[in-house]
Amino acid sequence: MTPLVLLPGMMCDARLFAPQIAALSAARTIVVAAITGADSIAALAAGVLAEAPPRFALAGLSMGGIVAMEILRQAPERVERVALLDTNHLAEAPERQALRGPQVDRVFRGELRKVLIEEMKPLYLAPENRSDERILGCALDMAVDLGPAVFARQSEALRTRTDQSATLCASRIPALVLCGAHDTLCPVERHRQMAALLPRARIEIIAGAGHLSTLERPEETTEALRRWLAMDPQ
Repeated sequence: MTPLVLLPGMMCDARLFAPQIAALSAARTIVVAAITGADSIAALAAGVLAEAPPRFALAGLSMGGIVAMEILRQAPERVERVALLDTNHLAEAPERQALRGPQVDRVFRGELRKVLIEEMKPLYLAPENRSDERILGCALDMAVDLGPAVFARQSEALRTRTDQSATLCASRIPALVLCGAHDTLCPVERHRQMAALLPRARIEIIAGAGHLSTLERPEETTEALRRWLAMDPQ
C-alpha cells in the first residue's frame, strides 16, 4: 500500500495528526515530514522529497498544504494523491506579509507564547473550541518545543510563497480539499476555489472545526481522509 506522507502546519509537529496516525497507521506506512529547516517553501519541499518514499500519498494542513502544493509542482510523478487541509494556494496577502517582521521580532524577545495565543484565539479554532484547553495546550506545546528560530524561518517561507493555481490546474491525481467550517485564517471560499482548480477534487467542509480540523474534529477528518485514500488512483 502506498505510504502516506503528512506535513504539519506552521509551528506544529506530528502531534497535529495524532488521531489520524492512530487510526490509519495499521493499514499503511505513515511518515510525518519536518518542514522546519529552511526559509523558503521551495527548499522545504525539496527537503521533504529528499527523504520521502519514491511514490506516496501526500496530505498537508495549513503551511503543510502549501509545501504539499510545491512538492506537487516540483515532482508530480512521485505523488499518487494529495489532500490539502485548511490551507491556501495563493501568495501571501500584503497585509499578512506586513505582520511577519514585527511578529518575529517579538518572538525573539521572548513573546512566542503570547504571539501564538493572540493569533490562535481569533483565527485558529471554531468558537465552540476556543476554550478547549486540550487543543490549545497541544498547539502551544508544539510551538514552544520548536522555538523562535523555526518561527522565523517558517514566517519567511510563508511571506515569500508563490501562487500555486497553475500547479493545481495541472494535477490529474485524486485530491481532497478539506476545511473547517469556521476556519477564518483559510476560509471555506478559498477551499472552494482550490477544489474548482483541481480536476479530480473532492471537497469536504467539517462542521464544528476551525483551522485545526485534525484536532478539533478528529473522527470526521479521519473519515474524510479514508474516503480520499479509497479513491481510484486512475
